[in-house]
Amino acid sequence: MSGLVLACGNAADSLTAVDGVRIERLPARPGKKDVDPLLEPTLVVAGTDADLAAVALRLLRKDLLESTTVGFVPTDRDSAVAALWGLPTKPSEALEVATTGEVRPVPLVRDDVGGVLVGRGEIPRVRGVGYCDDTVALRGDARSLEVRPGPEGLVVTVTRGRLRRRRTTYSGRAFQLGCDPVVPVSDGVAHPRSMERWTWYRHTQDLRLRRPAAS
Repeated sequence: MSGLVLACGNAADSLTAVDGVRIERLPARPGKKDVDPLLEPTLVVAGTDADLAAVALRLLRKDLLESTTVGFVPTDRDSAVAALWGLPTKPSEALEVATTGEVRPVPLVRDDVGGVLVGRGEIPRVRGVGYCDDTVALRGDARSLEVRPGPEGLVVTVTRGRLRRRRTTYSGRAFQLGCDPVVPVSDGVAHPRSMERWTWYRHTQDLRLRRPAAS
C-alpha cells in the first residue's frame, strides 16, 4: 500500500500509520493554498464529504480531473458519498480501498455559483418551480428537495406533504430551480446567502474514484 493522504480536519486522528503512505494534515474544507501544492496523479482524501468536494473543486479548477485518481476515507459513518458508491466507513478498510481499489469514475455535479457536489444536496421548505432537464419536478410547495449524483448525472427527490410524506424521484443531467428565497446545502455546507435561483448539473468530466471491485 502506498500513496499520499490529504487528512482534512481531524481525519488524521483516525488513521493508522501504514508503510508507504504519507499523511499531510490539512484544515477542514481545504482551499487553493492548502491543496494545490500537494496535487499528485494519485491522491487519497480523508475527511467529510465536504472535504472531498473541496479537493475535487481544486482538481476541476486545475483541469486535473481526467489525470488524477482519488480515493476517499470518510470520517462520517453517514457519508452520502460512501453510501452512494459502496465505500467502507471503517478507516482501515476505507484506506485499503482508497489506495488499491478499482478506478470506477463517478459523476461530478456542479452548481451555478462555482461549487461542486459529491454526495448530497438539500433544499428544505421550498416553494417554486423546478425542472429536471425538461421535466417539471416541482410546481408549488415541497417539504424538501434532495439532489445526489446518479447514472445520468443526478437524481432529484422531491418530498411533499406534512403528515403523510410523498416522494417523487427524477433523473437527468441538470436540475434548475426558481423559488422563494432558500438556503441550499451542498455536502452538509449551507450556502452563505439565500438564493431565488439555483442549478445543479453534471460536469463534463467525472471524478476518477477508487471503489471496491465490481462483482
